[in-house]
Amino acid sequence: MNWIAWRMLVGQRTKYLAMLFGITFASLLIAQQLAIFCGVLRMTTGQIRDIEEAPIWVLTPQVRYIDDLEPLSERRLDQVRSVAGVAWAVRLEKGFSRAQLDDGHFQQLILMGLDDATLVGAPRTMLVGAVTDLQKPDAVIIDEVGHQLLWPDQPWQVGRVLTINHRRAVVVGVCRAALTFQTLPLVYTRVSQAAHYLPPGGKTLSAILVKARPSVSLAELCQRIQKQTGLLAMTRDEFAGRTIDHYLQRTGLLANFGTTVLLGFLVGIAISGQTFYTFTVENLPQFAMLKAMGAINRRLVWMVLQQSAIVGSIGYGLGVGLAAVFGELTRGHSKLVFHMPWQVLIGTGAAIVLVTMLTSLLSILRVLHVEPARVMR
Repeated sequence: MNWIAWRMLVGQRTKYLAMLFGITFASLLIAQQLAIFCGVLRMTTGQIRDIEEAPIWVLTPQVRYIDDLEPLSERRLDQVRSVAGVAWAVRLEKGFSRAQLDDGHFQQLILMGLDDATLVGAPRTMLVGAVTDLQKPDAVIIDEVGHQLLWPDQPWQVGRVLTINHRRAVVVGVCRAALTFQTLPLVYTRVSQAAHYLPPGGKTLSAILVKARPSVSLAELCQRIQKQTGLLAMTRDEFAGRTIDHYLQRTGLLANFGTTVLLGFLVGIAISGQTFYTFTVENLPQFAMLKAMGAINRRLVWMVLQQSAIVGSIGYGLGVGLAAVFGELTRGHSKLVFHMPWQVLIGTGAAIVLVTMLTSLLSILRVLHVEPARVMR
């Protein structure tokens, strides 16, 4: 019976390919949009993920996401360092400033001030220059996307001079950093130097980065810090999750991408459902013949489900594969973000299973009600 179901399916090649196209297109659209959605959310946490040396962030209790850091007093750093289980704690400054270009135009940028002694939080991948060059006077490191914005179509080069907040800044390196949601140039410098590059009255301590001792768990140390200092202590993953939650609640990302995913779902139902139903109706004489030969309804339903599963699995594989190819082709593009974790595959697969179940439902009803006498007529 399984072989008969397969031969019935591929025997009508036009309808088979039409069903396959509908499922493939729906799978491609759903997987691609979910992957881009994950990529956009990943952009919102890029600056958190880039700092791997410190697994704990200490912030003011009012902080909602990475771009909402509030100033801390300097004594807070000593308080955190005094908590039992803290291996080390360093300062981090994050703010916004403006750079004046050679042509007189201004470009807003994100300024990351690193601890002078340790440079914790420095970029891991340097394309030109070295992280230690930040110890030089007026030294800054800029990310490759920011370099392209400031100096379009020009090669990476150290020694370029910027004017940030009316102060001289010398580019000593170009790095590769995670894309930011604001898509602004990302500039690294020392905390002592960052104070000159920020607007007057700018904060000098935005967050405290903490490393736990090997014998202390991160959750336990976060509780100790919060109890002893009254500050908000979170692991890197928890802070990234809070940032993502903020953007999901305060922006239209979920609604916009959800609408596109729903559109792909409906397209799959419309194209595949109509074609599969027509395919079943045209094959009702064959089903009637099988029923007249003694095939029970359960066996016929299994044949319809098998046909639907074959089309769904092949279309799912083709659609997800095409989405992955799209992601590879756009990899490294500064204006396109694509991230396909395993959750995207599971979500797309669940949607396609639902599509195939709904498209086969009407066909099953027609098969169940077919009369064996139909073959005689």
